Amino acid sequence: MAARDGEARAGVLSTSRGPVETPAFMPVGTKGTVKGLTPGDLRAAGAGIVLGNTYHLYLRPGSELIEEAGGLHAFMGWDGPILTDSGGYQVFSLAQTRRISEVGVEFASVYDGSPHVFTPELTTRVQEDLGSDVAMVLDECPPANASREYHEDSLRRTARWAKRCKAVHEKEDQALFGIVQGGLYPDLREESLGRTVEIGFDGYAVGGLSVGESREEMLKTLALTAPKLPAEKPRYFMGIGDPVGILQVIALGVDMFDCVLPTRLARHGAAMTSEGRLNLKNARYRRDFGPLEPGCACEACTGYNRAYLAHLVRENELLGHRLVTLHNVRFTVDLCRRARREIEDGRFGAWSQAWISRYGGSNHAGTDELE
Repeated sequence: MAARDGEARAGVLSTSRGPVETPAFMPVGTKGTVKGLTPGDLRAAGAGIVLGNTYHLYLRPGSELIEEAGGLHAFMGWDGPILTDSGGYQVFSLAQTRRISEVGVEFASVYDGSPHVFTPELTTRVQEDLGSDVAMVLDECPPANASREYHEDSLRRTARWAKRCKAVHEKEDQALFGIVQGGLYPDLREESLGRTVEIGFDGYAVGGLSVGESREEMLKTLALTAPKLPAEKPRYFMGIGDPVGILQVIALGVDMFDCVLPTRLARHGAAMTSEGRLNLKNARYRRDFGPLEPGCACEACTGYNRAYLAHLVRENELLGHRLVTLHNVRFTVDLCRRARREIEDGRFGAWSQAWISRYGGSNHAGTDELE
């Protein structure tokens, strides 16, 4: 660990494709692409690692085809590190079309309805075929309102699945991360953490949050979990991408996180700025000739103004979606870089509180709802 400020950590995730400085935001490339951006765009935005999804890539175009192409890096033209989810999130998001057993999870494909059984062994092999730098164990992510009994059964099954994943994992240059579950119950989180750490992994994720609970509940549970994970191993929070949330989880000791929010907002014409979220469809930006974010070095901010970008968004022009996506990813990555500097300088706590206060008190923050 390079530096600490309270629980906040600045470190390095080492991979065979180079180091990733943390805290690190991972843009989501579910199907082998971060929507609207080329690998060159991602590099220009400063992204150090991207995320791919095992469930979707297994179904289309197929992990065997991707392996034949030389692995996911070669297939998508990205030479930096990649983390692949195991499909565990789909256990939560596709609850209406799946069935869980000790063997694994039976899904009906979202593409053609065909049946597929995802086992710990299968998802591990598929991620090895994809050639990602970080693979995740198969887990179950229950909804926040699931009963205590359900969470108990789920976390123990997840631990058994994790042990099976590790038993068959053979790719030496691929890290394997375990996942802590347990819902909002402190004692169940403690049990899941103990079971997962006992198995022993290259890194650990805090799962089962951002799935319907309040932000207060999420942060309280994370505060009880993250600091107890092995200090020398990377910590991954699955699924957060709003600026305030990012700073809040960094403050609790998280190193890595991902979310579709920056790219999804862009497709709806919303830009992320230190003033808050800007809905470019709003009439106020029709004659606003300033940049999206003063001082931002992205292509959208250095080459275009808000009025032009607002015009593109209103006309549903592809260039508008691409430029706002590029900006949102760059903004999120830059926020993490700034957080790292503040941690190294021992000022993260005061800086992040001031940043959040300024963001929340902006005239624009939270006022431009998506149409």
